[in-house]
Amino acid sequence: MRMSFFSRTVPAMALAIVAALSFSKSASAQAPFADDTSNILVLELSTGTVEIALRPDLAPLHVERIKKLTRENFYDGVIFHRVIDGFMAQTGDPQGTGQGGSSYPDLPAEFTETKFRRGTIGAARTADPNSANSQFFIMFNLARHMNNPRNPSGFYTVWGEVISGMDAVDKLPKGEPPAEPGKIITARIKSDIAPAAQ
Repeated sequence: MRMSFFSRTVPAMALAIVAALSFSKSASAQAPFADDTSNILVLELSTGTVEIALRPDLAPLHVERIKKLTRENFYDGVIFHRVIDGFMAQTGDPQGTGQGGSSYPDLPAEFTETKFRRGTIGAARTADPNSANSQFFIMFNLARHMNNPRNPSGFYTVWGEVISGMDAVDKLPKGEPPAEPGKIITARIKSDIAPAAQ
C-alpha cells in the first residue's frame, strides 16, 4: 500500500540536548497511556529499541488490530520499506513492497484532528479512507498538511506515539525502498514481556 503524498551561536551539543528534552516532554504530555504496559508496543528494530504508547482513546479498532497482530508475531522480521528523510518511516507489510497486509479485513477510518508531529504513529492507507490494515508509519517531523481540516483528503488515523527510542527510528536506512532496509526484529506488547526480559 502506497501512501500518496537556532541560531548559529548556540553550540550544536546544546541544541541536541534541548531537542531531546523537548521531544521527551511533549511525547509524555500527549501520551495518556504511557504508564500502562498493556498499551505500550515495544519494537526491537535493527537500529535499536522503540516504545510506543498506544492510543485506544483515539483509535480503539486500530489499537485492537495492532495488539492482535503483535501477539501473532505478525510484525517480526518485517522491513521498513519506505523511509523518507524528514517525513516518515513506513512498515507493516510482510511482503515488503508496500502492497500487502494481514489476512484480516481492512479497518474503518478513525480520523481525529490529532496533529502529526515527530513520533506520531499513523495507519497507512490507500486513497480509500477505510483501507488501513496492518501498515503504519512513524513521523520524523511535524506535517501540518496531515489531519488538517483545510485538507480533507489528508486525514490518517493516529493510533500511537513514540515515548522512547526515536533515535532508533532516525537511524533507519532511507529510501523507497532502502537499498538495505531496516527492520522490526520483534514486536511485543510490554505487559506480555517476562519481567526478566524487560
